Amino acid sequence: MDSPDDQWLDQDAGPVVRPYAVTGGRTRPGGAKLDLLALVSAVRGMAADPEYLGPEHLTVLRRCRLPTSVADLAADLDLPVGVVRILLADMRERGLIVVHQPSPIRMKDPAVLREVADGLRRL
Repeated sequence: MDSPDDQWLDQDAGPVVRPYAVTGGRTRPGGAKLDLLALVSAVRGMAADPEYLGPEHLTVLRRCRLPTSVADLAADLDLPVGVVRILLADMRERGLIVVHQPSPIRMKDPAVLREVADGLRRL
C-alpha cells in the first residue's frame, strides 16, 4: 500500500506530471536555441497528429494561434522554460510552428548608453 507521501497528486490541482515525463527525459532542446523573447506561431494548415503529440504540445499549438513569446508560453502553461523549449523544439522539427528570433540591437552611440546608466542610477 502506498503512503500518502508517495502519491503524485495535489488535492487542488489533481495528478501532477513531472517535467521529465513531459519531455521524455530530455533536458536540452534540439536545433537552434530559443530565446525567451522569440515569438512562436502555429503554422496554419498543418495537422497535428495527437498520436505523436502529448497534451502539452496540443495546448502550446492552441496558444500559438497568435504569435506568443517563449516566456509567455512558459508562464501560461505553468511549466519551466526549459520544458517549454523542448516542447517547442519538437514542434519546430515537425513543421508545426515557426519561431521568429528577436534581432539584436546594436547601440552605436555611447552618449545614449551613458544617459540610460545615469537614469538607472538616479532611480
